[in-house]
This record gives sequence, structure tokens and C-alpha cells, in this order.
Amino acid sequence: MKPTVEKITDESSLQLAFQIRRLVFVVEQKVPASEEYDEFEGVSSHFLAKLDGKPVGTARWRFTNYGVKMERFAVVKEARGRGVGQALVEAVLEDVDSNPDAAGKTKYLHSQLTAISLYSKFGFEKVGEMFEECNIQHYKMELA
Repeated sequence: MKPTVEKITDESSLQLAFQIRRLVFVVEQKVPASEEYDEFEGVSSHFLAKLDGKPVGTARWRFTNYGVKMERFAVVKEARGRGVGQALVEAVLEDVDSNPDAAGKTKYLHSQLTAISLYSKFGFEKVGEMFEECNIQHYKMELA
């Protein structure tokens, strides 16, 4: 079955997204919870991916001084390799592109090394040197 992705419009779905982020980032990747949740939760557009009706992934995007930042892409371990990440990137890009305020702005993200190939499929390219965020190696990537 193909994953589905919906834009989050209610508090219960947002809490499901936070649970996925806690599992992936805080528990699995050992990111401090204080680093995972931030002051941008309320100004970001959040998404929830489901596989067979079960919540398995999440992402968000927001405006920054630099452009449009896509971030917090997370897929639970048992759902990886099943197209969830791709479905999330597609849905987020579609939503950004449908927002008139995003027109002409740079789309970018901070990719963990393991996700570079995913974002590359959508035309994102590495920019600059590798850097560390929360003890995890990343590259900044921009949509070419």
C-alpha cells in the first residue's frame, strides 16, 4: 500500500507527529528533547504520513530569513524503505509551491548524511561544508 500524507490541521494529529519525532530523534538518535521541540512549532506547517492507516512519518516547513526551510523529516524505523520519506518530500514541496508567499524563495533543508540521496531525487544539492547538529552530521541542501 502507498503511503498517504496529510497536512495537519488538528491538535491530535500534531501530537501524533510529535510522538514520531520523539521516537526517531529523541529515542533512536539521542537528540535532546530540548533541541527537538522549538519556538517554531506554532508557525510551521506540519504533515503526517500514514501507511495502512497507521501514523509513520512527519515533516514540517516554515519561512526563515533565508527562504523556506523544510525540516523535521522523520519516519519510524519499521516504515523506512517503503516510500514514506518520498511521499513526505512530495507533499511538503507541493504545499510550499501552493503558497503564494513562497514564490521565488529559496527552498532548503539540513540533511542528515543518510537522507542526502532522498533529497537529491527531488533536485536538492549540497551547499557548503558538512556540519554537526545535535551530534549528527548534516549538509545544507538547496533546491536547484
